[in-house]
Amino acid sequence: MAQVEQALYTIGVFQDVPWAERGIDALKQQGFGTDVMTLLAKTTPEATALIERVLGSAPEQMELPVLGPTIARGSLIQALNGSARDLGRIGIAAAIRRAGFQPHDGLIYETLAARGGVLVAIAHAPRAADALAVLQSYGGGNAAIGAWSGRV
Repeated sequence: MAQVEQALYTIGVFQDVPWAERGIDALKQQGFGTDVMTLLAKTTPEATALIERVLGSAPEQMELPVLGPTIARGSLIQALNGSARDLGRIGIAAAIRRAGFQPHDGLIYETLAARGGVLVAIAHAPRAADALAVLQSYGGGNAAIGAWSGRV
């Protein structure tokens, strides 16, 4: 069976938009480009403005279990959606294995985002530890690297 190359994601959830802005600015200062970033949050005008400002285009709108109306942009969304295109049906906790995390990680990310947090994911395997350090230093809750990438 052929091995499919998957991105290695580093994920953290900031408590709100202002905290996410500080964390994203720090990631940019450390050389992480917006092309490796994914942002996800419950639908609010502030979160929409953040995604448009940081990633340069309007976010994708979706309805997710637990979160309800949600906006997002970035490669993590395609990874979570998978070939079944079922993220809107199964939610983050069930789909997170597709990005190399365990379901309990997805449940935590889902819970933090449901409380108004902003999920920030970085897809940059060579500098995953650097991204983790920045996320943790700037308040990214439950920041972790998807260690099981390519083996799930």
